[in-house]
Amino acid sequence: MVLAAGLGTRMRPLTDDRPKALVEVGGKALIDHMLDRLADAGVERAVVNVHAFADRLIAHLQSYGRLAIAISDERSHPAPLETGGGIKFARPLLVEAPILVANIDSVWIEDGETAAAPSARAICDLCAGYDPERMAARLMLARMARTSGFDGAGDFRMAADGALIPRRITGEATAPLNYMGVHIVDPRPLFDDPRTEFGLFPLQGPFWGEWAAEGRLHGALMEGDWMHVGDPAARDVAEARLKETVLP
Repeated sequence: MVLAAGLGTRMRPLTDDRPKALVEVGGKALIDHMLDRLADAGVERAVVNVHAFADRLIAHLQSYGRLAIAISDERSHPAPLETGGGIKFARPLLVEAPILVANIDSVWIEDGETAAAPSARAICDLCAGYDPERMAARLMLARMARTSGFDGAGDFRMAADGALIPRRITGEATAPLNYMGVHIVDPRPLFDDPRTEFGLFPLQGPFWGEWAAEGRLHGALMEGDWMHVGDPAARDVAEARLKETVLP
C-alpha cells in the first residue's frame, strides 16, 4: 500500500496546485520514485490512497504502467485518515496477510546503484527478513549520519536480533537510525481497530509502541543515503544529491 493522501502543507507552495505525491524530484514525481522502487523489487500490484487533488493524482496513476494500481479514494472523509486509518479504509482492496506499506516522501540511493542499474536490494531484504512468528512489523531504516531532510534526533537503536529500541521510549537524546517510511506489517490488528482516523506513531501509543515494548518491532538497515522530502528545501537537497549520483 502506497500512502499518498496527505495534504502536503509543509511542502507549500509546491503543493498549491497538486498533491505532494506529484511534486517532482529530479524530473520525476515523488510517487513514481516509490512505485519504481516497488516494481524493481518485484511488486506487481499497489493500492494507493488519495485525497488532496485526487482527480489529478488518479489521472497520473492511470498512465503508470509498471504495476497494477487500485485506488482507495478517501474523499468521503473531510481529512486524510492517517496511516492506520488509511490502511483500514482500504481493507476491501487489501489482503488478510502481511502487506508492504510505503510513504511517498522517501527517496534514497543504495550503495553501488546507478541510473542504469537501480537496486531493489533494500525492499527485498526488508521483506525476506520478515518473520510473522516473531514480528508484528519490520521497518526499513537509514543511518542518521546518511540522512537529509529529517529534523529529529534519530528514531531507533537496533538490537543484535533486529529488535528496535525507540529513543522516545528510552528517553535517549539521540539515536543512530531513522525510519524511512517503508515497512511490512500484518494489517489485521489495524483492521480490527475501532477508530476511523489513527496513526501508527507515536511510539508511546498502540501498535508500534506496544510492539516495541514486546520486542516485536524489528528493523532492516538500508545501506545508502536517505532523503526525506518533506518541504521545498528538502526537495532541493534531494534533487542535488540525485544529480551527483544516479541521474543520467
